[in-house]
Amino acid sequence: MSASLTHLLETKKLTLIVSLPENRLDLARAAIDAGVDVIKLHVNVHHRASGNSFAAVNTYEKVFRKIREEFSGSLGIVPGGEFEDIKRMEMEQLIQLGFNFYSIYAHHKPGWLMSLGGIEKTFAITNEYRFSQLGKVKHLGVSALEASIIPGEEYGTPLTFKDILAYNALVQSVDVPVMVPSQRKIEPSDIPLLYQAGVKAVMLGAVVIGKTEESIKGAISSFRETIDSL
Repeated sequence: MSASLTHLLETKKLTLIVSLPENRLDLARAAIDAGVDVIKLHVNVHHRASGNSFAAVNTYEKVFRKIREEFSGSLGIVPGGEFEDIKRMEMEQLIQLGFNFYSIYAHHKPGWLMSLGGIEKTFAITNEYRFSQLGKVKHLGVSALEASIIPGEEYGTPLTFKDILAYNALVQSVDVPVMVPSQRKIEPSDIPLLYQAGVKAVMLGAVVIGKTEESIKGAISSFRETIDSL
């Protein structure tokens, strides 16, 4: 398996990503055992969906090294929850620890992050962004876009066809792969329609996978089976 996010998004029908609710080796192992393609972790963030807060990189150095040793897929990081949280020294440290890509809201992202070598660059948008303002972004060095477009008060509610229309419109308005995080309580039965809409990756977080080894393994296994049958 290639550790490049770009390679996965270009070659797989649909890439399966897990956004872990905590930076823990046992949870990562559960995801790996269930057949996930990509693992995303967090630092310097209060994560709304899971209710967890994540500390600085140094806190997790050992567990990050261990996950990287055991996982041959792509490893992503959310490096901070605010503009001020993003530190060049920490980003260089994360690259040394083997992270393949970062994901961060565009409005939290300092410009220098785009010229940082050795790591793939993605960004997230909220429901406040206008799709018409995005357009072509690949030439800026962007590998993918994370469509975090569901309002916070609607987290955990079922996916609707209105959401599909929004993802479909976004896919058609940008020239990079679109990844959909599970802000809605996405079900495996939603996968074929997301695929038809042109979505290139689903990112399963706490809303769908829960917070235990058992719930993570069970949820990812179900999605893995559905994606493999596309």
